[in-house]
Amino acid sequence: MPEPIAFPDSVEVYARYLREALAARGDPVQTGTRVPTPRPRRFVTVHRIGGTRLDVVTDRPRLDVHCWGATEDEAADLVTVVRALAFAAPGWRGAVVYDVAEVGGPSLLTDSETSLPKYAHAVEVSIRGALLI
Repeated sequence: MPEPIAFPDSVEVYARYLREALAARGDPVQTGTRVPTPRPRRFVTVHRIGGTRLDVVTDRPRLDVHCWGATEDEAADLVTVVRALAFAAPGWRGAVVYDVAEVGGPSLLTDSETSLPKYAHAVEVSIRGALLI
């Protein structure tokens, strides 16, 4: 019988990676799964919107990343940085990230509640699981 493999919470892994990578650039941005209260000027939300188990030890979640700003230019600048950081994630040791593939480039959205601008893009991230103990 095959050994059971458990995968880390991909949303938490990716949000933590982005928080750390943005802070390392001297640009700390609140990053998580919910819109913060009170709303900061800029923030990032990450959600799993699908994906599949790629093989025995690799999960390949599809993540939707939203970058909010007080202005359209501010949101565009943030998604540009976050998108670039996505491709630096392979090899990050907060979890074993093998690969990142963009599956949806940046697109401008407007928050229906506040009319504030945000950009969204989608990635698939290959993350290694571990033996369930």
